[in-house]
Amino acid sequence: MSKMQSSATTAEKGLVATSSATYNIILAFLALFTAIGVAAGIHAFFIGHDHAYGVTREVPWGLLIATYIFFVVTSTGLCLVSSIGHVFGVETLVPIAKRSIFLSIATIVSGFLVIGFEIENPWRMAIYNVISPNLTSNIWWMGTLYGAYLFFMLIEFALLQIGKHREAGMAGLLGVISGVAAHSNLGAVFGLLGGREFWHGPYMPIYFIASAMLSGCAAILFFTYLAYKANGWKMSESLERALSVTGKIGLLLIAVLAFFDTWKILSGIAGHPPGKYEATMALISGPYAVNFWIGEIGLGLVAPFILILAARMRNTKIMFVAGLLSIIGIFFMRYDLVVVGQIVPHYHGMDIVGLPTFYSYSPSLHEILITVGGLSLCGMLFLMGERLFRGHVSEAHS
Repeated sequence: MSKMQSSATTAEKGLVATSSATYNIILAFLALFTAIGVAAGIHAFFIGHDHAYGVTREVPWGLLIATYIFFVVTSTGLCLVSSIGHVFGVETLVPIAKRSIFLSIATIVSGFLVIGFEIENPWRMAIYNVISPNLTSNIWWMGTLYGAYLFFMLIEFALLQIGKHREAGMAGLLGVISGVAAHSNLGAVFGLLGGREFWHGPYMPIYFIASAMLSGCAAILFFTYLAYKANGWKMSESLERALSVTGKIGLLLIAVLAFFDTWKILSGIAGHPPGKYEATMALISGPYAVNFWIGEIGLGLVAPFILILAARMRNTKIMFVAGLLSIIGIFFMRYDLVVVGQIVPHYHGMDIVGLPTFYSYSPSLHEILITVGGLSLCGMLFLMGERLFRGHVSEAHS
């Protein structure tokens, strides 16, 4: 059978599989949860964010900011990892490119949904971002660069759909440049805040890029395996090699993030730096210790590292589990980064009567529902992409 006939046969099988009752039921549930999340966000507009969300004047950033960061970090990581093959010509990673590009679009759209409900007047952001730009604002650059990044990714995916691979590579390169710029700028949003000692420092933009690539590797391992199970396909040798290389890249990035985490903790403890020491202790032995040791370290770094090594970068099912655990751990990582950086009072060292040791924050029901809605939207777009684009059959499936 010719390669074209094989692809056509594979596409037909995929369409049959993705038209099953199970697929439709899962898609319906994801659509329902997305709608519930959107309804919660709209309801928050009417009753006011102060009433709907658990954030306060002292802790103004909460679960929704963490979820937004989680999505855009994953999107950038998917773009960067897929670009190794599609843009920079490493043939081994070409089979994962098209699905990864689509997932990068799905994740950033989901992130935009969440941040849209977190901002009290999102329409003002869209208007004044254009008519009244503030070039000295990291937040302005973040919105502008991520908008450009989404535009280039959409162009790249469209060009791939019509078979113009050279032009798609050029659009992909522009997407990589804007994505790296946007993501390092997102790190600077935190790193340049001198009033938040836990965040402040020049390493934050670099840390964001490294963690983004780990997020991308984890998402590729997770969603690729899931797609092939949903479509009832057997992976080709070239795709299995691509996932093996992705696992190896993931191992390296886990080691890099472990290096960052080690020095983050040491720099937060050594010399008892005001503000940073208290936040670091809250993370390693205080109210967020479970999140840190079990979520960030256990699920995000240690377990995936052990599983990928045990699989010898060959067993796709084990690497799928490693990708899932890493995704969960990275979500904890984003949440801890956002919240722990705000819980230490500014005047903690002045022995002010009635000032708590740590400010408290708990996500409200509205925040949880919007987060679930964003995650459901991402899953829904993933499944719809498998059907609408025939499982991205430009890759060799069988």
